[in-house]
Amino acid sequence: MNVADAMTSRESLVTVSLPGTRDDALEYLQERQFSSIPVVKGEGDGEEFRGLVSRRTLIERPDEDQLALLVEDGPTTTSDTAIEALAATMVAEGARRVPVVDGQLEGIVTITDVVRAIAEGNVAGDTQVGDLASRTVNAVYAGTPLPVAERELSHSDVPYAVVLDDDGEMCGVLTEADILDVARVVEGEARTGDSIAGQDDDWMWEGIKAVGNRYFPTRNVEIPTEPVREFMTADVVSVGTTRTAREAARAMITNDIEQIPLVSGSELIGVVRDVNLLEALDG
Repeated sequence: MNVADAMTSRESLVTVSLPGTRDDALEYLQERQFSSIPVVKGEGDGEEFRGLVSRRTLIERPDEDQLALLVEDGPTTTSDTAIEALAATMVAEGARRVPVVDGQLEGIVTITDVVRAIAEGNVAGDTQVGDLASRTVNAVYAGTPLPVAERELSHSDVPYAVVLDDDGEMCGVLTEADILDVARVVEGEARTGDSIAGQDDDWMWEGIKAVGNRYFPTRNVEIPTEPVREFMTADVVSVGTTRTAREAARAMITNDIEQIPLVSGSELIGVVRDVNLLEALDG
């Protein structure tokens, strides 16, 4: 199976154009819950592909308004590349969406496209997920203010956190997409970070306050300060160690998720991310 069989073609592709602003990209990323979006300049035969702008960049650089300064370079591929070779590139480069470029932008292929190929049996998928899962689990307390949880995800460099309740048991999952969905751009509000918690709030200490001040500059992305439990997905899909990559891929596609907690009985023992399924193809 080649990239051409899995990609979204240019005709169906959502892009943003230069010149533009961060709001142009944020609107599409919130509506479609993409991890990134292609940026182009010009139209028709004169169109030039300039790179991608990611949801993480929009959150981490809230003071930058010009779209051109938010664009990132990354790997590209061609339509005749084998899916297995593309999977290896995605794993090596940490790329979730790879533009298909041959002179001009021809389309884009995503991790979800590769996961779908695994789910549908178009590429190998017999490896047990117990052999693929990460046993290091990123977790956050359900009562954590959402801006603090976002910083925790960013510092951990993963797009999710398993949410734990007062007893330390899994009660949900929080993702970057959940955070981006409720983020909004605020104009002209200086030092918004000071309001991350009140003076009587249990979470009010200098370390948290400092995170807020760094995170919210004069022009900023504002994230609600309510606790994680109000934004997480509580109905958690999980998978056992003997399930195959294909079964996990089907669960990801059916439930529109990027990671699945790995359990043994009722005990959380790891997380299977979509990129782990690609690592099986790479191996």
